[in-house]
Amino acid sequence: MTKMITLTIDGIQVTVPEGTNIVDAAKKAGIDVPVFCYHPKMHPVGMCRMCLVEVGRPVVDRATGEFVRNEDGSIKIQFNPKLETGCTTPVSEGMVVINTSEKVKRGRKDILEFLLTSHPLDCPICDKGGECPLQNLTMAHGPGSSRFLFDEKKHLLKHTPLGELIYLDQERCIQCGRCVRFQEELVDDPVIGFSQRGRSLQIVTFSEPGFDSIFSGNTTDICPVGALTTADFRFGARPWELNAAASICQQCPVGCNLTLNVRREAVASGKVVIKRVMPRQNEWVNEIWICDKGRFGYHYTESPERLTQPLVRKEGELQPVSWEEALELVAERFRQAGENLLSVAGGRLSNEDFFNLRKLTEGLGGKTALYTHMGGGDLVALAGMSKDSNLAELGKGDAIFVIASDLHQEAPIWWLRVKQAAERGATLIVALPRPNRLDKFAQHVLRYRYGEESGLVLAMLNVLSAKRPELPESINALWRDAEVQAAAKAFAEAKNAVIFFGSEGVGLQASQALAQACANLLLLTNHVGRPHNGLIAVWQRPNDQGAWELGWRPSPELREAMGKASALYLVACDPAADDPGLPLTPDFLVVQDLFLTATAKLAHVVLPALPFTEREGSLVSGERRVQRYYPAIPARPGARADFAIIGQIGKQLGMDLEDRIASKVMLRIAAEVPAFAGITYTTLAHAPEQWPIIGRADLYYGGTTYENQQGIGVQLPNGVERGEQLTLSWPALVTLAHHGEGYLAVPVTKLYDGGSTLMASHLLDQRRVGSVIWMHPAEASQNAVQDGEFVHLQIGEASAIATVQLDEQVPQGVILAPRSTGIPLHEPRLVQIKVVERS
Repeated sequence: MTKMITLTIDGIQVTVPEGTNIVDAAKKAGIDVPVFCYHPKMHPVGMCRMCLVEVGRPVVDRATGEFVRNEDGSIKIQFNPKLETGCTTPVSEGMVVINTSEKVKRGRKDILEFLLTSHPLDCPICDKGGECPLQNLTMAHGPGSSRFLFDEKKHLLKHTPLGELIYLDQERCIQCGRCVRFQEELVDDPVIGFSQRGRSLQIVTFSEPGFDSIFSGNTTDICPVGALTTADFRFGARPWELNAAASICQQCPVGCNLTLNVRREAVASGKVVIKRVMPRQNEWVNEIWICDKGRFGYHYTESPERLTQPLVRKEGELQPVSWEEALELVAERFRQAGENLLSVAGGRLSNEDFFNLRKLTEGLGGKTALYTHMGGGDLVALAGMSKDSNLAELGKGDAIFVIASDLHQEAPIWWLRVKQAAERGATLIVALPRPNRLDKFAQHVLRYRYGEESGLVLAMLNVLSAKRPELPESINALWRDAEVQAAAKAFAEAKNAVIFFGSEGVGLQASQALAQACANLLLLTNHVGRPHNGLIAVWQRPNDQGAWELGWRPSPELREAMGKASALYLVACDPAADDPGLPLTPDFLVVQDLFLTATAKLAHVVLPALPFTEREGSLVSGERRVQRYYPAIPARPGARADFAIIGQIGKQLGMDLEDRIASKVMLRIAAEVPAFAGITYTTLAHAPEQWPIIGRADLYYGGTTYENQQGIGVQLPNGVERGEQLTLSWPALVTLAHHGEGYLAVPVTKLYDGGSTLMASHLLDQRRVGSVIWMHPAEASQNAVQDGEFVHLQIGEASAIATVQLDEQVPQGVILAPRSTGIPLHEPRLVQIKVVERS
């Protein structure tokens, strides 16, 4: 049990855990101590001196160790003659803190006067105006005038790009160090820092390209002045002009909580537009941070290329028609197809969309298929994170195992939270064939060859209990490895344990086998069915796990299933662009999407859907937390929510499907799906108090992150908690041909890819990975391939052109290719490479 300390602040008695500083103790008592450099998510440094307070401590009798008492029996308090910084001073028993004395007020007034000596008086044009801690604290504690002469102000550069995403106004910077410390302490990207000395001190970037960090936007949230601004919001609007709508990030399976700031603009013909994306506090999910992909990757929702009218193919051309005509045609052709209807859906859809689509398809006797190249969601539903789990609770005595995933690129906030757990003392085990950003924080780094993912986990099982002695010799060599043995024992001895498994180097079959092996390890070590334990899949899309929870499964023979279907209903997926070899020539093809994709161009009917910013719905994160998002701007005329379109088709067919209100669809889900029992939009909107207390009322403490008033979501109980049985099952190992005719090409996920939900965000163009392949220099030398050359890739029936980049961290014998960049590669396979001669 943590020792509790009782002290008095401004006459109010406060009891807090030992080790708490005065600023946080005061915050818990509802008392605000002003700060600039201190942030509750970072270590205190006492740089700004704004949190000066008077501190008195009980006088202790050195002989007895007891508190000395006054004649009236009260404890004798001795005050320090000098003010102390509240952020660096830990509380102690009996301490007395005075936060509002004349001495304290005078000290804060002097600090503000010094800070303002060279600060520009440009509040009317500053982006931070209206949500500026310096502005607010100057009004509350600062002098009415300055004794320093205007001509003595230090003038520095303004509007300096630290990179293409973040701009710096050097004159506004008060050298609090928050941005520098965030990059160094929290996200391990020390790419900015201080340069020069004294009044010439300024922030500079050390990286090329500038400010090369995937978390850079967070520095603008915690900057207490207008020194750091984002490229897409600077000079765009004033904070008091903005309305706020709660939402959920759609770029990865973490489910980060967002606030979308919107306003009506004359330049947009009077339309309501999104001006910026801000983090929204959820200490169970993303705390108060988001990655730059989530912050800047929303622009596809406002693209002028979005579909706004149904299209029907007439005389060989797609032509605009009314919704009535399109829905009647689709309903009639689906009725004719009956059991030969195949509905394929991608993980962009909400839970409500998936539910309605499955009901529609099964009502006609048809089949459904989840569009994904990663399996294992059924095992995550069974042995995933239990209710009341929080990665922030993992620390000393716990273990985290990450395999087949580069979390830094695939799910950055999970990478950050896993890193922080390791820094709190959790045992981190990282398994990947190549180095990655988690290695430096891991106690055990395991290497294996691509294709041996499941074998490695089974080898760890054999270390603990020889359940599977007939493993191939290559796998037996793994379990004899001392590092593997140590990792297995550390995982087994952990109080709580979590496994993240991804899709690097695996396809559908291999990822399903990997999930089963991981579930076996959790079961054998008794790490299922309890809070802070379980299996997490690093999905490629935001609601893949929700689809699995609602009964959707990928088809191992999707090509064959598509070929047999007389009617194909493709929703939120683009197989024609991803895999040109898939047969997309049924008698009737319906595509429902945001854009006229490569697949939509082949369709008989195209139905325009709404993005998440213009509708409501819910998602299930990789940690199995159901979260609700709200409409931020009015729906663009002509498009409709996916669940509504599906429901309207159902009504044309005489089915009872909800097509108007998403919350009513959730009620049906809760009634039919055991894991969702009791969940309503009201329960999803429950917002308990969180620590640290982040709010717009005291921006100097936590930054401009939004407090969560719209709900933290509900974590689903897993199958084990509901009484379902998890049994050991030995997966068939997938063997890859590392040698043969061609190269073994392995798909990897990169954060900034060429996906349709990112291409419209041109701010990120410089960071986009493009069509490249990575090779080891020795491999390239043996095959006369040079860095920067264009090569032709032959991948079965498909082909692509890519640029070669040499990288010594790539394992020899393989090449790595990024997903969603135009290279049709979804699982490891042999490819032919030919250098393209330059004209």
